[in-house]
Amino acid sequence: MAKLKVYEYPHPVLKQKAEKVAKVDDKIRSFLDDMLETMYDAAGVGLAAPQVGVSKRIVVIDVAHPDEGEERNPIYLVNPEIIWHSDEESCQYEGCLSVPDQSAEVSRYKQVRVQYLDYNGKEAEIMAEGLLAIALQHEIDHLDGILYIDRISRLKRQMLLKKLQKMRQEEE
Repeated sequence: MAKLKVYEYPHPVLKQKAEKVAKVDDKIRSFLDDMLETMYDAAGVGLAAPQVGVSKRIVVIDVAHPDEGEERNPIYLVNPEIIWHSDEESCQYEGCLSVPDQSAEVSRYKQVRVQYLDYNGKEAEIMAEGLLAIALQHEIDHLDGILYIDRISRLKRQMLLKKLQKMRQEEE
């Protein structure tokens, strides 16, 4: 396994619509493993392939809290698609590895059902609510070239991006 580079806003790969994967093979499984290692290393709960520079419809998610004694529970999703969502929404704070050290309140569906291919290329579905539903929606947005900052008001986005720019200048 290898740790991959996480691309940050405003890299153009983050705004591209990702391509479907034709077949889950050993190369894709190896990439899924690398993505998972990268996500764990960055202390994230989800990672989409475009975030590591690959414009493919591939996502890894793990919402477990190992620091609280929970077992890791990775979910590998290839070609994920939301096939149902609740009418009810909720607002929660979200962050993103591609928009480091920033967060904002985002409105998402409370429940979603997602269809995808699993690690072995088998068709699967998952019904989710809570943090898992948020993570699924967030990561699937990445596959469509949408960042969480695209889902907040223009004013909040401008303020957040100014903070990000200031943080980057201080690091230089």
